[in-house]
Amino acid sequence: MKRTKYIFAAAVLMAGSLSACGAGKSGNESEKDKLKIVTTIFPEYDWVMNILGENKTGAEVTMLLDKGVDMHSYQISAQDIMKISSCDMFIYVGGESDEWVEDALKEAKNKDMIVIDLLEELGDKVKEEEVKEGMQEEDEHDHDHDHEAGSDHDHEDDHDHEEETEYDEHVWLSVKNAGFLTQRISEKLQKMDEKNAEKYKANTKAYVEKLEALDSKYSEAVSGAKTKTLLFGDRFPFRYLTDDYGLDYYAAFAGCSAETEASFETITFLAGKTDELSLPVVMTIEGTDHRIAETIINNTEKKDQKILTMDSMQSVTSKDVKGGVTYLSVMEKNLEVLKEALN
Repeated sequence: MKRTKYIFAAAVLMAGSLSACGAGKSGNESEKDKLKIVTTIFPEYDWVMNILGENKTGAEVTMLLDKGVDMHSYQISAQDIMKISSCDMFIYVGGESDEWVEDALKEAKNKDMIVIDLLEELGDKVKEEEVKEGMQEEDEHDHDHDHEAGSDHDHEDDHDHEEETEYDEHVWLSVKNAGFLTQRISEKLQKMDEKNAEKYKANTKAYVEKLEALDSKYSEAVSGAKTKTLLFGDRFPFRYLTDDYGLDYYAAFAGCSAETEASFETITFLAGKTDELSLPVVMTIEGTDHRIAETIINNTEKKDQKILTMDSMQSVTSKDVKGGVTYLSVMEKNLEVLKEALN
């Protein structure tokens, strides 16, 4: 945590330097009139773009995490601080991965900025991080990497930190949540830009109807499925999705885990579950490293399970967006993968 503070402080100093260098430059008046909306992750960005509809040119929308780095390892830059500082609306997930936001907002020059915290908007719909049977827990020593040997450290604070509830941040992987959050963002955007409020309202209605149709397809796929359990040889960010449709799951790690190596016990448990439930598939999330899934399969009786990948949208880049990737397109592909896994 100390390291994060140091990185943030350095970014603030750099942002101040960049701001001073740019002082006195005349800006484009039409650019000044644009709404400035900053989002942290891809789903938020895509929801905003759907709300804006044909009025995209009336707003400058920024996706901070646009280089394929997921929010669990994101480090804010001076340029990002400047973007947040002067924007009209800032949208972020909330939770432990976004602890840097509180400090970033202290630097804000626009005191009328509308700030949207997705976890706060969802309220009691937010789920606690779950450690399921067979799942490898975080190595506590990894969390203490910021505390050097011999450093002045309050162990009472450590105890309080251990007791703190950690929430599952992957709320966007529920199509139901996506509809609710899109509506909440739209409502605030309508108040901020009353001139275009009716357009935003109509765009939101059309988009939410698409989300509701996709939600129905997920329900239909699960209701007719042969099996109701998924097994991930990877992190598991899909708990909101599985809970929405009454699916069970097993996984190597929790969704926000920083672990990359599975223990012998975890591998043995998951291989045993694959055999016990006669699962034809071992799942992974996006990325090319499928070693854990492969090891699980190699420890099953049949050793013939297929590896399927679901996309948690934590590595979407600006290049992907330009190539036509959307929240709906990713969730539609995930549905096809899910159908195969369950049948």
